[in-house]
Amino acid sequence: MRHNKKFNHLGRTASHRNAMLANMACSLIKHKRITTTLAKAKALKKYVEPLLTKAKNDTTNSRRVVFSNLQDKYAVTELFKEISVKIADRPGGYTRIIKTGHRLGDNAEMCFIELVDYDENMAKEKTAKKATRTRRSKKNTAAAAAETVAPVAEETAQATEEAPKAE
Repeated sequence: MRHNKKFNHLGRTASHRNAMLANMACSLIKHKRITTTLAKAKALKKYVEPLLTKAKNDTTNSRRVVFSNLQDKYAVTELFKEISVKIADRPGGYTRIIKTGHRLGDNAEMCFIELVDYDENMAKEKTAKKATRTRRSKKNTAAAAAETVAPVAEETAQATEEAPKAE
């Protein structure tokens, strides 16, 4: 029976799985986005998010804990210098998984996993949406419509007055 055994073994031994997840976490930290299968991405999300939370507190102990998991000093320094600054105010949910379809050879479900704060496309959409959004009541819209109609009516009246003078 497999009571209370929740993580995906991914068809690997424990040492192979830990090494693979550590390598994928280093790649995600260095490149900010990686393409992989959906099962590996979900396992990586559970692996890397506690490390990102640990990186928010820059102490010697937290650096040692993160290094013991990643075993890559360049990834650890980038995590503590750049990424921890961007995620400092975020209460969780540091990664995003976006499905991209199925792989041609074996029909495995593919996706990419990325750090949320480093996606430029989503950031542009978010700022554009905030800029165009306005809040108006019914009174204001009626007054605004009257203001836009009045100048148009004045322009047409002036145009009709000037037209007979030209003849």
